[in-house]
Amino acid sequence: MTAVAHTWYMLGRQTRNLVRQPVWIFILLVQPFFWLLLYSQLFRRITDLPGFGTTSYVQFLVPGIVIMTAFFSATWSGMAMIEDLRLGVVERFLATPARRSALILSQVVRSGLQSVIQAVIILGIGFLMGARVAGGAAGWLVIFLAAFLVAATFAGVSHGLALLTRKDATMIAVSNFIGLPLLFISTALIAEDLMPSWMQWAARFNPVQWGILSSREVMLPGTDWTAAWTHLLYLLAAAVATSAFATWAFRAYRRTL
Repeated sequence: MTAVAHTWYMLGRQTRNLVRQPVWIFILLVQPFFWLLLYSQLFRRITDLPGFGTTSYVQFLVPGIVIMTAFFSATWSGMAMIEDLRLGVVERFLATPARRSALILSQVVRSGLQSVIQAVIILGIGFLMGARVAGGAAGWLVIFLAAFLVAATFAGVSHGLALLTRKDATMIAVSNFIGLPLLFISTALIAEDLMPSWMQWAARFNPVQWGILSSREVMLPGTDWTAAWTHLLYLLAAAVATSAFATWAFRAYRRTL
């Protein structure tokens, strides 16, 4: 319970920091709208090809944008840790009774909750554009969980790398290096049948794809609930593993002090 309380306290601190930067709030809220609008108009005729499971590209696209937004936000979340390291905030917290795990878990939870808020916005815009969640209320829950777990998975990676590298330039290079490849080795924008066979094979091991598959299962008609929940379990295991990596990186950082 102490760890939970300290994580909640740290989460409140990060939320206050975000509130003090209204430009970031604006970007977080508006960016998903532009992605959904631009991609849905650019590729709206692509569903004339087979394999999409729907004639509405918006219906197909909404889950992909939800997960894509969670993924990209999380890969950059480690920049906040680098800023705290630069300002000596982390060292000051180490001098307090705060649980060390709370310093990491609060960042992971914050990234996940931020992605859920963005998912609400994307689903709302998608609804106005004609997209409906075939799975009903349970389907909405699955999409929120997928967004949270994808963000938590890559936030763990991002914060772990931030603690090991402690340099802005390195974080930017790594985020760019893994960002687009993982996005394109997924069905965020295109049906799996239209991908090369080697990319279809690689997508099986991609956490971004797991989030998209679980979300799209409940978005399109004929929901396979077993597949949706199975991919959520994969994401949960990945989030636990990357959080453990970030915790290990934090211990490594402490040994250098």
